[in-house]
Amino acid sequence: MQIALEPAGRIAPVAELLNTYEIGEMARRKVDAATWALLAPADRAAFDRITFRPRLMVNTTGMDLTLELFGEKHFAPLLVGPVANQRRFHPEAELEMARGAAAAKATLVISAESSVALEQIVPLAKAGAWFQLKLEPDMAKSAALAKRAVAAGCKVVIATGGNWKALAALVKAAGAPVVAKGVLSVADAEAAIGAGAQGLVVSGWTERGATGKNEAIEVLPAIADAVNGRVAVLVDGGFRRGSDVLKGLALGAKAVLVARAPVCGLAAYGAAGVQRAMEILQTDLARDMAGCGKANLAAISRDTVKIHRF
Repeated sequence: MQIALEPAGRIAPVAELLNTYEIGEMARRKVDAATWALLAPADRAAFDRITFRPRLMVNTTGMDLTLELFGEKHFAPLLVGPVANQRRFHPEAELEMARGAAAAKATLVISAESSVALEQIVPLAKAGAWFQLKLEPDMAKSAALAKRAVAAGCKVVIATGGNWKALAALVKAAGAPVVAKGVLSVADAEAAIGAGAQGLVVSGWTERGATGKNEAIEVLPAIADAVNGRVAVLVDGGFRRGSDVLKGLALGAKAVLVARAPVCGLAAYGAAGVQRAMEILQTDLARDMAGCGKANLAAISRDTVKIHRF
């Protein structure tokens, strides 16, 4: 993507940035090469194979992005995804991320590997907080961590790694809805539901780390069809534009977790950058929904998009 920006090295005012790629470029200018390698844009081939079917002369002036998820109302179907050790990106780390997410009315997902105690983060996440943990071999340890997060005010627990027995134990112990993350097949979706998970995150993340590809958006339709509304299906992985988010929603996701864009905002501008990144995505989503004749999330359906296999 061609980006016309300021001279090399200059950090533009955050209000002038028009897309998350520009925010990413500002982050690249602020962080070292090793840190930037964690933030560099992912492969977009899977997203580029999906196009929209626009609609004409549909009144979308009452645009509404809100949704209810696990009994909580959300301003938009966009959550700030979990990222470990955010002090790598900003001295105020997750505290500044929480401030930015709150300013954008976005729920924040806090990593169990945060730089700051979650009890300090949650009060700043005024649009809501979730918690992500990796299931431990010691199931009591995972349960204790989940209970601590819920006691601090986190409304949902996302679990990664582990095994189905550990997930089932966490579901019983957590005291909040548990969402299984890392699902990439119908079989795993069924296993997670069988273990009691109340939601799934279709994601290329595994306990070995990110796969580096956009498998999630490709397998999302089959998983969403198989689940058929029994639990909430979310997705993450490479979402950088509002149009990407609309594609995810059309293919069956209730909401999208985005991490790279707000982290780039954090690295470049602190809370103001997080807010800008999320508001760009929210605004772009609304614009793209209007172009497809969709005034609310319930109107989005599979025929909003076309998938080009080759």
